[in-house]
Amino acid sequence: MSASRATEVHGHRGCGGSFPANSVKAFLEAARTGCHWLEMDVVITGDNDVLVSHEPWMDPATCLGPAGKPLSAEEGRSANIFKMTVEEVQRYRLLPASTFAPWKPTLTEVHAHIHRACAENSVPMPRFNIELKSDPTWYGTYQPSPAVFAQRMVQEIHVVGLHGHCLVQSFDPAILEAMHRADPSIPLALLVENRSSVAENLRLLGFLPAYYSPEHHLIDGGTMEELRNQGIGLLAWTVNDETEMRRLIALGVDGLITDEPGKAMALLAEPH
Repeated sequence: MSASRATEVHGHRGCGGSFPANSVKAFLEAARTGCHWLEMDVVITGDNDVLVSHEPWMDPATCLGPAGKPLSAEEGRSANIFKMTVEEVQRYRLLPASTFAPWKPTLTEVHAHIHRACAENSVPMPRFNIELKSDPTWYGTYQPSPAVFAQRMVQEIHVVGLHGHCLVQSFDPAILEAMHRADPSIPLALLVENRSSVAENLRLLGFLPAYYSPEHHLIDGGTMEELRNQGIGLLAWTVNDETEMRRLIALGVDGLITDEPGKAMALLAEPH
């Protein structure tokens, strides 16, 4: 199999470059490109649901308040999703404005919309790349403890029907450790944005993850060789430049996480 056919495309927050990121609309548009994966961020609500959101609060740059008015930085940060019900969260509206499901969806809602659209349009159902937004400074304030977060996530993956059709990624080694303990059959990916070596970063975990996922400019042939020797897949984020996409495809990365999945799919379709 050639490297180009082995590389798969992950729509970053759906089509995060053209539609409200992490919205149902963005995921539907990404699925229409035929991309292999939908990448999304999740947090936990006050009523213990799994919500698709990049922050565990309302970012004024991407949300309007319940009255449709802009939020100040203080208002946004104080709108703590971990202390709100889904109903309360969905009174806020996403930016840029959309007439279709213009609020933060739950993971269940995203899956239902995508499953229905793919069935209706005879499009392959993409798998889900789910990032757990977790940070030690948020424990108990903006999120549950890693163990509780992981148990809730494992439960949701099984209930929604995503087991065997998803991977879970995070920058927080503690949440990945908790996920591995809760269900070692779920593939995990360590997100990386530092310049430490592969070995140094992997030592943060007590197990070998299925994937190593660094920022794209940190990847070279040595990275690929080191990971291949350990049987670990390589996912690159967030790759929007066509030249860089071509470099990584030629290198043989397992996945491109991109705001422009249509562009990446077109490159993979080119003869090589």
